[in-house]
Amino acid sequence: MDYKDLGNKSKLETPSKIKCFKCQGYGHKANECPNRRTIIALNDGGYQTEDESNDDHREDDSGDEFMGEGDGEEINDDGKLVLVVRRSMSALVREDLDQRENLFHNWCRVQEQLCFFIIDSGSCANVASVSMVEQLKLPTRRHPKPYRLQWLNECGELKVTKKVLIKFKIGSYHDEVLCDVVPMQACHLLLGRPWEYDVGVKHDGRSNKYAFVKDGKKHILNPLSPFQVGEEYRKMGELKEKLEKKKRGEEGSEK
Repeated sequence: MDYKDLGNKSKLETPSKIKCFKCQGYGHKANECPNRRTIIALNDGGYQTEDESNDDHREDDSGDEFMGEGDGEEINDDGKLVLVVRRSMSALVREDLDQRENLFHNWCRVQEQLCFFIIDSGSCANVASVSMVEQLKLPTRRHPKPYRLQWLNECGELKVTKKVLIKFKIGSYHDEVLCDVVPMQACHLLLGRPWEYDVGVKHDGRSNKYAFVKDGKKHILNPLSPFQVGEEYRKMGELKEKLEKKKRGEEGSEK
């Protein structure tokens, strides 16, 4: 982080002592906060997210070099989250914008509900979490070729027997993907190699942005920063613990 000259101040504040009143993190001031999404826990146990900036949809100055001719719309999303996930993978929690060891994370909308998604070219399937499918009451179908996997969940080997068609949108980008249904805990939706192939994405490894053209319009998907990803997992983990504690209390009162 670059620190500007503070003029008459005799001494610079060290990063460890500077606290942001927006995200409560250290090492930056509120006007430099990389986490522009405010998440509020609602009384009913859900999340409400409010964007603190109106520039989520903006033109990409480097778009021509990235995708060729034409303007591209950079896409993020915000809204209300009613689904809960917990952290089950290692996300870097740093206050820089380095994407070197970070998977692409951001938000999409499924049935107008905000859901956390990951793009991972190492996945040979598009995957939807059981929690999202059940909570949104999405119709499933039998998997034509059931298989077993281990890496997405901590409870051992799992058999994948169902598929679901997920219709989602990210800003002005609308699409649908056929997904395997898995009790995944890292996100609600994982867009894997099949999605990348079908859409024809171009990935910028340095910025971790994904660019593609759909229906004649170019889209550029922006990732959350590693710091934002860590904050999202932390907040969702805290809310999950709160809901579980409330549920245990209700079950105890019924006995």
